[in-house]
Amino acid sequence: MAGYKEPGFQDRVAAAAKAREAALARLKAKPPIDPAVLAERAAKAREREEAKAAKAAQKAADKAEALRLAEEAKAAEIASQPTEADRKAARDARYAARKARK
Repeated sequence: MAGYKEPGFQDRVAAAAKAREAALARLKAKPPIDPAVLAERAAKAREREEAKAAKAAQKAADKAEALRLAEEAKAAEIASQPTEADRKAARDARYAARKARK
């Protein structure tokens, strides 16, 4: 039984050239793409990009609205908290009630 013979440089160059020719032949054998199909693909790609941009804009608007609502809720919460004067008046009323009971 003969051992493995490693291909030489010339063999490798020939194999590469043969592969390159086969790839070129496959490429040339492909039919050209119809311009109408190309235009349709481009239109679909534009539609996808426009939809993506619209979705991003909607997401940004929703985020801004959520932030505005959160700020309003925080402002309402702060406004509903009693001020120092309100707390003092309530404390004085409790003190007066305690004094009246005695």
